[in-house]
Amino acid sequence: MLMCQDLAAIASDYIEGRLGVMERLSVKSHLMMCRHCRSFVGNLRESMELIRRESADPLDEAYARRIDEAIERALKDSAGR
Repeated sequence: MLMCQDLAAIASDYIEGRLGVMERLSVKSHLMMCRHCRSFVGNLRESMELIRRESADPLDEAYARRIDEAIERALKDSAGR
């Protein structure tokens, strides 16, 4: 079963359609059961779309990965509380 931290690590790949069939099904299954991750993915999707619309330059993949890592750390920190 996919955990919240696992989903946070692959959320941008999910949104961008870069996951394999099994990973995508795991994400969808998790999202059906976890309202927090549904909210997280929805917010991330909106943020990425806003960045695309407002930016003349394409989203830097390295920057997106750093954002994913920061989000993953924040989720781990909040899960430890």
